[in-house]
Amino acid sequence: MAHKNHPFHLVDQSPWPLLASMSTFSMMMGLIKWFHLNEMNLIMLSTLTNFLIMYQWWRDVVREGTFQGLHTLKVTLGLRWGMILFITSEVFFFFAFFWAFFHASLAPSIELGLNWPPKQILPFNPLEIPLLNTLILLSSGITISWAHHSIMENNYTQAIQSLGLTVLLGFYFTLLQGYEYMEAPFSIADSVYGSTFFMTTGLHGLHVIIGSTFLSICFIRLYLNHFSANHHFGFEAAAWYWHFVDVVWLFLYISIYWWGS
Repeated sequence: MAHKNHPFHLVDQSPWPLLASMSTFSMMMGLIKWFHLNEMNLIMLSTLTNFLIMYQWWRDVVREGTFQGLHTLKVTLGLRWGMILFITSEVFFFFAFFWAFFHASLAPSIELGLNWPPKQILPFNPLEIPLLNTLILLSSGITISWAHHSIMENNYTQAIQSLGLTVLLGFYFTLLQGYEYMEAPFSIADSVYGSTFFMTTGLHGLHVIIGSTFLSICFIRLYLNHFSANHHFGFEAAAWYWHFVDVVWLFLYISIYWWGS
């Protein structure tokens, strides 16, 4: 570092990318073993190793950015563009599932009885749990913006309160969606309606869990004073991701729950 004459971060050699790839591969094999042999030992083991690798990889990134000062303005700009491109790829990921839904619903085929929802499918009432979940996610969008402004103003107390509230709202959303799935009068095997409904809402639910985990890590880092008014990109990336999750849910609620029912 003594001879460094550029603002870029040349990452040190790390075992985590290779280990994460091997662990994720083991996780996929564990899923197959679970589905076909009904044995969960491999998926449980690989999930544990995945969490251990993630913890240590994120720990190294936090050290580099927070304590070693390696995340310069130029590096942070690269991280911002990386997050923007990642969210863009997620937009197209969900676009594919919305395409499948509208392809099936705008002109229902003869196999669906020329009707949407198909015959014998009883859809959810959009004014019950789906509406409550919409209010929860909109509220969480407000609380995370409150947390962002609190960090910008160096208001530690309000930042902790608002970010903690956002995390709670995220996990509350997941609990309600889990309850909704348990009470569902149809399954993923019930025609294209069940497939598109559970794939789209399920993948969104997975993104909520990932976003809640992201925000939980930020909450711990905020508690440990890792963020300041001019150094908080880790939180900012989590906030961007959470707003993306909010917007996807609004499209989901309007198209699948409300219009599609």
